[in-house]
Amino acid sequence: MKVLVVGGAGYIGSHVAKALMQSGHTVTVFDNLSSGQKINLFSQNVFVEGNILDYKALCQAMKGHDAVVHLAAKKAVGESMENPMLYSVNNISGSINILNAMVETGAKYLVFSSSAAVYGMPDKSLIDENTPLNPINYYGFTKLEIEKFMQWYDQLKNIKFVALRYFNAVGYDADGDIRGKEINSQNLLPIIMEVLSGKRSELKIFGNDYPTPDGTCIRDYIHVSDLASAHVLALEKLAQGMASQSLNLGTGKGTSVKEMVEAVEKVSGRKVPVVYAPRRAGDPAILIASADKARSLLGWKPAYTDICKIVQTVYSIN
Repeated sequence: MKVLVVGGAGYIGSHVAKALMQSGHTVTVFDNLSSGQKINLFSQNVFVEGNILDYKALCQAMKGHDAVVHLAAKKAVGESMENPMLYSVNNISGSINILNAMVETGAKYLVFSSSAAVYGMPDKSLIDENTPLNPINYYGFTKLEIEKFMQWYDQLKNIKFVALRYFNAVGYDADGDIRGKEINSQNLLPIIMEVLSGKRSELKIFGNDYPTPDGTCIRDYIHVSDLASAHVLALEKLAQGMASQSLNLGTGKGTSVKEMVEAVEKVSGRKVPVVYAPRRAGDPAILIASADKARSLLGWKPAYTDICKIVQTVYSIN
């Protein structure tokens, strides 16, 4: 297929573009480079610098493509609560532009980068797709609203979609083909790497009194290359006639904050200075994905399940 990867110069998008090309698809990257980087582009890519808010430019780039992968959302939770206008315009209006451009240009299939944030703070640790949808921040709200728009466009305009609800994306391309580090990441593993590099003096762990084995929060960390492979499978299954779906992506295995620190120390051979701080509001003790539906429908299976192997792919580019 000819695939337009919107946001394809970014952290996850560049891994998706590589996976698509390795599977024989032709990729055009459409990115405004607000967080994407040209260093992440491949020579095989056609690259179009543009913004999803520019409808004419989006339609021009999309012409002749069979499918779209949409990874062009703003994603900082705190920022979304402080500046909901930005998230309304970029995430919601921009996504409507993508859907309308698909109708106008005849692109048939859409894979959307959604988020576990659509679930909010569920009352169970293992989260499947039947878990109530109740986002607690504006970022998660925008992701859920976009899923609803896609459902209507499927019903009214026959745009087939898969919304992939990521849990905690980590890692880098093990082959070393993608070298641009994620810009301004607020996630645990990149922050630990900043401590090791001297950019931060210490790692602040928020809460060590949770009802978990070591008292720190447990999360489901999924390697970015495993996320990328799921995008490829989702597009191919849609083209084979699969109905539109919303699917969780995770390993089904939890890693605590302390365990992540220990894995970094094991891989690096260095000590990570840690200080403990009070819990942050809105942090559940345990969040683990049930990805049984993705395994069943897509035939997807994560290749990276050992946290030290995941850490190694990050440490190798730092």
